[in-house]
Amino acid sequence: MIYGIGTDMVSISRLQKALDKWGDRFAERILGPDEMVRFKDRRQRVPLRGLRYLATRYAAKEAFSKAVGLGMRGPMTWLSVQFLNAKSGKPEPFCRKAMKGYMEEKGLRAQVSMTDESDFAMAFVVIEKVDQPSGTQA
Repeated sequence: MIYGIGTDMVSISRLQKALDKWGDRFAERILGPDEMVRFKDRRQRVPLRGLRYLATRYAAKEAFSKAVGLGMRGPMTWLSVQFLNAKSGKPEPFCRKAMKGYMEEKGLRAQVSMTDESDFAMAFVVIEKVDQPSGTQA
C-alpha cells in the first residue's frame, strides 16, 4: 500500500553556487559518508559528474522527506538517509540511525527514481507500507 509520494527538482547551478561559497562543507551537510566518498571520486574524475551526483542526492532527500511526511525535521535529516547504487545501477535508499528505526517501526519501504539533465536534477520517491519491515533497506 502506498504510504506517501514525494518529488523534487533542483537547479544544478544553484548547488554549484553553494559549493563555490561553502566548499565541501556544503556537500558534507547533504551527503552521508558513503555518498561523500562517491561524490569526491566522481568530482575528481569529472567535476560536472560530481556536481550532478550531489544534485540528484539533494533532490532525492527532499523528495524522501515529503513522501515520508516529515519534511526536514527529526528523525528525517539530510544525513539520515543515503541513496546508493546497487551493482545494477538502481538507486536504493538506506536509512541510518533514528530514521532507520522510524521506517522499521512503521513498516515502511522506499523506492526512488533520480535523473539529471544539463540544468536540473529531479527525484521521485514512493514510500510503501509493507506487512513485514525490511532488514537494511529503507
